Amino acid sequence: MRVVDGLHRLKVARVRGDRTIAARFVDGTESDAFVLAVEANIRHGLPLSLADRKRAAAQIMGTHPQWSDRRVASATGISAGTVADLRRRGGEGGNEARIGRDGRIRPVDSTERRKQAADLIRSDPGLSLRQVAKQVGISPETVRDVRGRLERGESPTPDGNRALRPKPHPLTWPEPDLGRAVDRERLAVLERLKADPALRLNEVGRILLRMLAMHSMDGQEWERILRGVPPHLYGVVAAFARDHARVWAGFADHLENRATDVSHDEHDLRGVSSRS
Repeated sequence: MRVVDGLHRLKVARVRGDRTIAARFVDGTESDAFVLAVEANIRHGLPLSLADRKRAAAQIMGTHPQWSDRRVASATGISAGTVADLRRRGGEGGNEARIGRDGRIRPVDSTERRKQAADLIRSDPGLSLRQVAKQVGISPETVRDVRGRLERGESPTPDGNRALRPKPHPLTWPEPDLGRAVDRERLAVLERLKADPALRLNEVGRILLRMLAMHSMDGQEWERILRGVPPHLYGVVAAFARDHARVWAGFADHLENRATDVSHDEHDLRGVSSRS
């Protein structure tokens, strides 16, 4: 049996003469224990130096070659780019597919899937990172990179050629159907959110509910507002609307990324519980 995390606390308990302590037992291999120890130190232990974290990443890549760069980076507290650089220096080309932080298997060469993601973003720029990632089979972070490349007029694939050939395709938004009635299912979800104590019983939650309700107007109301904008303010109001749309899109991306992280953490906890 090996202590993965809490050696100092265990030593203090022994000095105090404690006969029992609270402990969490984990059933796994030595390599699994090493990963847990590194993760524990990254989160709340004594900070590891960059050199230590790189060495830990190299060891984890050796014992878990199927893990993606981002998953190794998440465990060791370094960037995915640094992990990829260490992998290249070690001469490890990797498998055709790797397991990501969310537990899903994705191909190492994502060139074709990046191109598919670019086509989806061009055809419907309103899709969230998570929606595109789910349809194409790549991570939301890869979709974020593809979207950023398109906005900068670059190729969606990091192949060294920064310019799109023969010229960049502009991201054109579809004409909104403002006359369409607000989706009933979305309104039903809004009503459930209004009844949720986690939102309605605190100030931040009430602010969020007011913002969501404000943007859930009927299509006819949107039409009335559209017709009421003075012609000399079309450009100014349009710029404000696009800025707010980008803020909401970023807000949605952050929430979806957090949801992915929470799902991953819950998956890890279930795995530990099943082995205990």
